[in-house]
Amino acid sequence: MDEREAARRIEELRKEIEYHNYRYYTLQDPEITDAEYDALLRELIELEEKFPHLSTDDSPTKRVGAPPAEEFVKAEHRLPMLSLQNAFNEGEMREFHDRVVRLLGTDRVEYVAEVKMDGVAVELIYEEGHLARGLTRGDGYTGEDVTNNVRTIMAIPLVLKGGGGEIPPLLEVRGEVFMEKEAFRKLNRLRAEKGEPLFANPRNAASGSLRQLDPKITARRPLKFFAYGVGVVEGKALSSQWETLNYLESLGIPVNAKRRLCQSLEEVLAFYAEVEEEREALPYEADGVVVKVNSFEQQRRLGEISRSPRYAIAYKFPPTQATTVVEDIIVQVGRTGVLTPVAVLRPVRVGGVEVKRATLHNMDEIERKDIRIGDTVIVQRAGDVIPEVVKSIPSKRTGRERKFAMPEECPACGAPVVRVEGEAAHRCTGENCLARRKEQIKHFVSRNAMNIEGLGDKIINLLIEEGLVTTPADLYRLTVEDLKDLPRLGEKSAKNLVEAIERSRQTSLARFIFALGIRHVGEHLSQVLAEKFGSVERLSEASYDELIEIPEVGPEVARSIVSFFEKEENRKLVEEMLRAGVRPEKPEERATKGKLEGLTLLFTGALKTMTREEAKKKVLAEGGKVASSVSKKVDILVVGEDPGRKLEEARKLGIRTVSEEEFLEMLGEE
Repeated sequence: MDEREAARRIEELRKEIEYHNYRYYTLQDPEITDAEYDALLRELIELEEKFPHLSTDDSPTKRVGAPPAEEFVKAEHRLPMLSLQNAFNEGEMREFHDRVVRLLGTDRVEYVAEVKMDGVAVELIYEEGHLARGLTRGDGYTGEDVTNNVRTIMAIPLVLKGGGGEIPPLLEVRGEVFMEKEAFRKLNRLRAEKGEPLFANPRNAASGSLRQLDPKITARRPLKFFAYGVGVVEGKALSSQWETLNYLESLGIPVNAKRRLCQSLEEVLAFYAEVEEEREALPYEADGVVVKVNSFEQQRRLGEISRSPRYAIAYKFPPTQATTVVEDIIVQVGRTGVLTPVAVLRPVRVGGVEVKRATLHNMDEIERKDIRIGDTVIVQRAGDVIPEVVKSIPSKRTGRERKFAMPEECPACGAPVVRVEGEAAHRCTGENCLARRKEQIKHFVSRNAMNIEGLGDKIINLLIEEGLVTTPADLYRLTVEDLKDLPRLGEKSAKNLVEAIERSRQTSLARFIFALGIRHVGEHLSQVLAEKFGSVERLSEASYDELIEIPEVGPEVARSIVSFFEKEENRKLVEEMLRAGVRPEKPEERATKGKLEGLTLLFTGALKTMTREEAKKKVLAEGGKVASSVSKKVDILVVGEDPGRKLEEARKLGIRTVSEEEFLEMLGEE
């Protein structure tokens, strides 16, 4: 590339990066993924390094983000809040380490490895131990004054603790404001109910919440904070990053406990591997590991380049979002007859996995996100969950895109498709729909249901196509002779499969109820129904009034259970399985009464010492019941952090409320 061509490309890149900075930082509505943005910035950095005389002071490479929005008062940082260089593979990390060792002239280098939070960088300024100001990072040199908003974040202390010594007269704390995944999902659900636009991801939700002009709105958002460093500090000498993090923690400032002091690069790489493996289980979004030279004296010797320090680097995880094109939209039929639209994508790698399809959930979601065939879209993947389309990018439309309409007939069986009033789902009305049958059997044999090993999707499809299985009851009539000549099986595999089916005949009543696939009846409710009725025959005879008296059962669930057993084919299916020797065992009677025997509890807000699911298990273990909504059947409401509307509704009904600590005391736990 000659100088003239480089100058043209540099100008293009600067304009494109500034545009995406504006979309991301000011509008909180990004059009590209982080990985694509990083690629643009890296290309610009490389060109400016190759042609240094083309570099200018207003280049995006000299800044960290976008200029502050006009609505907030601007304030300068005493020390710039620089961004970090990125590493995307182990080779680049080794290059960083080799450079550090070479510049310091020693291979005795300690590193501090910290989880790279995917949130919003802020600076908290404490004067004489009191929170005086809160600033966003802005462009790295000038931020926005969001003091009134950061004061509403419960995790941020307004007054510092003693810290084992005198409070410094001036302390600038730098860290990340973020929103946990579950809180983000809850916020988006509430916004969807109100018809408000949804946030693309937890980071955008945190940014939008922090930059509200009305602090009362910010106060209602479940924001959190972790500190990762300091700016100017007066009256306290700190010599290392590790010491700094521990010192901040001693002052009552939250610091992520997931960090490690590493004596070598190999220890850093091991920490990265651990965090990447746990990434999906973390309660917050993380997009990598930040690695810093521990010693401040060594940091000063290493210094900085134009926009980032030489002593630190961000080792990024593979991206979980990517941009691609919707080549078609097809429809899949589930076990309850629900039609789910699925986007057929131009293949793209997301989080290290090639993605060709992504769920679009339902027609309402397609219309709300305005997804069209031919659209350029952002897709994301989390763990083993099926990828989903986050949003379309209308600015990339050519005019050839086509809107999608849900079919009027089932694509699998041709039966009419209906949409029940008040529901988002379209449903196939064909009771003998082949696609529904396949999904019903897949659910029946799944791990949390009858747990029949060796019956994967391909074998199930084969059994149905060969006419050997029509309903789950047919599985119990299969013999080795039926199976041994089928493709991909053979006599040994056939024998193993028949033995696995045989073992499943003896199961718990709760598993059997769950395996039936009654709409709205999950694992927990299956256990509740098993304990209440003691047999599937008794459950099949239960009336709506009898079911609605159970705290965990609402009107819709009660109607669904009654409707399931009113259908002749379902009652016949249960009878056939019982005749085939399936023996669902009823739950054992409790020898002693539990501490919560006879009580119905309900939870609201976030719990600090356990997950909601763990709390439910504790209640059930002590003989109690767990409700899903506020009603007169609830005896106690357990109130966690940031409680929702349930608290207000419970107070109106005079329901007793207890804190998480009081709940643990009731269980005899500390």
